[in-house]
Amino acid sequence: MDVTEILEAHKAQFKPITVDKLVPLDYDINLLTAFDTNAFDEKRLANKNKREEYLKELTRDNTQLLINEIFKLPVTSNETGVVAKLPQRTSVLPREKPLPKDKALTRWEKFAKVKGIQNRKRERMVWDEEKQKYTPRYGYAGGEKDKLDDWLIEVPQNADPMEDQYAKRNEEKKQRVEKNKKRQQRNLDEALASMVTGKGKPDASLDGKKGNKKPSVKKQKKK
Repeated sequence: MDVTEILEAHKAQFKPITVDKLVPLDYDINLLTAFDTNAFDEKRLANKNKREEYLKELTRDNTQLLINEIFKLPVTSNETGVVAKLPQRTSVLPREKPLPKDKALTRWEKFAKVKGIQNRKRERMVWDEEKQKYTPRYGYAGGEKDKLDDWLIEVPQNADPMEDQYAKRNEEKKQRVEKNKKRQQRNLDEALASMVTGKGKPDASLDGKKGNKKPSVKKQKKK
């Protein structure tokens, strides 16, 4: 039984994997991208009846060339199957968003920059001679002091002997924490103002504090 005609008819349904181009395509296989610099067929592109078919043929041919390049890559096998190893990227893509602006310096950072002070990072864990082990310098379990370490607090010479030194110490700590919070908020406000105005100090138009003149409104006399 001769099946040549059947095979030829079946083969005619599919286009060949070889595509001829006047100018070879440029590829960036890492991005799975092909760049076709060949000129368009202006006649077929201008013809409304043939435009859609022409664009489909052009897309199919370029996709086939890209797939041919992918099949040339070295392959490896893993649990998901056979995969190709992509080469390094050759195209440089532009950024989607502009570069971030430099973070505004805090008052301490400005002072340290002027004085040439360099921040030295201290180790978080410190050696405790009494316990003979490393303990955190700060944070959870920081210092890890015994409750009996401060069972007695010396009363200052000019202080009220009836004053509760433990309560006084706790109050001073609360004040220090509150002062640090205010400093942090001030630094955040100044950083925000410098981002808005492009300067290191808040703009006069942002608030109505001392030194900032509020706009005057003149009242018209009723006739």
